[in-house]
Amino acid sequence: MASQEPPQTPRTDRSHWNWLLVVPVVIPLLTLLFNKEEPRLAGFPAFYWLQFAFIPLGVVCTLIVYRMTKRKED
Repeated sequence: MASQEPPQTPRTDRSHWNWLLVVPVVIPLLTLLFNKEEPRLAGFPAFYWLQFAFIPLGVVCTLIVYRMTKRKED
């Protein structure tokens, strides 16, 4: 007997949303953003606090791509 379930479509990871994952990779490579001591935040030079700011940027970009490309389960 043949199964009555429709065949599952293979998952494809090709989405335009995946381009958003380039942002947290490229932004930290732009040294002109943090190659200075000013402005200071809580006494820390821009280099240090910007490095910590890149972490939430990566998390937000990853979360957006995940939510926009996740497969809906039936």
